[in-house]
Amino acid sequence: MIPIPKSALGIAAGVSGLLFVGYCIYFDRQRHADPNFKKKLKEKRRQIRQAKLTGAKIPDLRDQEAVQKFFLSEIQLGEELLGQGDIDGAVEHLGSAIAVCGHPSQLIQIFQTTLPPQVFHTLLQRLPMIGQSVHARHESQFGVGINSSSPTAGGFPGILPQGGSLPGLSGTGGGESGSGPPIFLSMDEELE
Repeated sequence: MIPIPKSALGIAAGVSGLLFVGYCIYFDRQRHADPNFKKKLKEKRRQIRQAKLTGAKIPDLRDQEAVQKFFLSEIQLGEELLGQGDIDGAVEHLGSAIAVCGHPSQLIQIFQTTLPPQVFHTLLQRLPMIGQSVHARHESQFGVGINSSSPTAGGFPGILPQGGSLPGLSGTGGGESGSGPPIFLSMDEELE
């Protein structure tokens, strides 16, 4: 085998790096020269913003593993947003976690002790809307409503009726009775 001097290896590595950077610059310019580039970029950014506002894609609630991953990611996102001062975003994600949680009343009690009072109150006010949103997104993605025969939906003890109200909050219910799907969130009466 013929020995290769270190300087030749250095030159080869430098030329390879230069070719790679040139390749990246060329294709970046090609991408920017595309007449639809700005439109595609705006659409992609809009989708990302929309995903942040509406939360992550709802998993099939019959798949326990997917629900657990979704639950943990929503809790983590909620905590991160709360740390950044985005209370609305945090409430959306924490509410989505409550909506898919097997024991929502226990999770709500934990949130009551760990969240600042104004954040917790906002969360309680928005739970009916978040629950409807999660239900609607699940139904639109999977074409299947959430019912009590579903293993995960069975974890939602005592489905709140559409006209029901949340304990401790006067005047916040799910809306007019008889219209729309039922909210599948519940809270025990012992919660103040």
